[in-house]
Amino acid sequence: MSAHERFFRERDYAPNPVASDLTRLIERGSHRVSDVAHFDVSHAGETYRVKLKRSAAARQFILRFRAATQDVVLTIPSRANLVDAKGFAARQAPWIGSRLRGLTEKLQLEPGALLPLRGVPHRIEHRPAKRGVVWVQTVEDSFGSSAEPLICVNSEACFVSRRIHDFLVREARRDLEAAVARHAAHLGVRVRKITLRDTTSRWGSCTSSGELNFSWRLIMAPTFVLDYLAAHEVAHLLHMNHSPAFWKAVASLSKDVAAAESWLRMHGMGLHLIGPRTNEPAGVVPSPKAATSL
Repeated sequence: MSAHERFFRERDYAPNPVASDLTRLIERGSHRVSDVAHFDVSHAGETYRVKLKRSAAARQFILRFRAATQDVVLTIPSRANLVDAKGFAARQAPWIGSRLRGLTEKLQLEPGALLPLRGVPHRIEHRPAKRGVVWVQTVEDSFGSSAEPLICVNSEACFVSRRIHDFLVREARRDLEAAVARHAAHLGVRVRKITLRDTTSRWGSCTSSGELNFSWRLIMAPTFVLDYLAAHEVAHLLHMNHSPAFWKAVASLSKDVAAAESWLRMHGMGLHLIGPRTNEPAGVVPSPKAATSL
């Protein structure tokens, strides 16, 4: 290991604790990486795909394992040499293999799967038909035929996964719209619009123009977690920072700040292993009337 290599840590990823110094990145020949999106490295008979991410701000090689997307990304300075980049990744192939082998299998949105809804496990049950209707059925409504509440899908089998996904997005939109309206009214701020996405790096965000973005996957977390994230982003409409004043505003909206942050650290990554990933916005809703400033 080079004397210039160091540890690297980042909150949202499980990083490889090795990164090379900028002095290794001097351009050599024509082996540039500007047109290369990925390459493969091998170890012990296994081959692993490594994605490349170029960054003008990067001053070293940074290798990260992303559990949410189940892949490995090597971030490199924009003038990095491909030979050096691939050589660095090849030396870390044992670590890459150990991470990828340890992946938890993704939970598919299919009949029989146990899916969390507002933090409560629900069993997906297919009710064959062509109507495309999804509804929740309690244990009591099942008359003892099910040990868990059900998410029933009345559709053709090939559409079950999509129907469940759309149902979760609708439920997330409804819960987030209500929570945002309540918190915005309390602080006397105006929300321009709410967008639901399938993000991996953050659960929510706020723009200076009053637009709030959330991950639709929050509908699978306990209700106090979703409510805290709504409070967190609404508070940013007053303070676009994480100052003491910001946290005081959050505390005035949510009494579960510590519990929600702890839950997300322990279980948040698991929500990314449920169902398919979608990069497009999952839905935009207009600002609720209750969110208008007082």
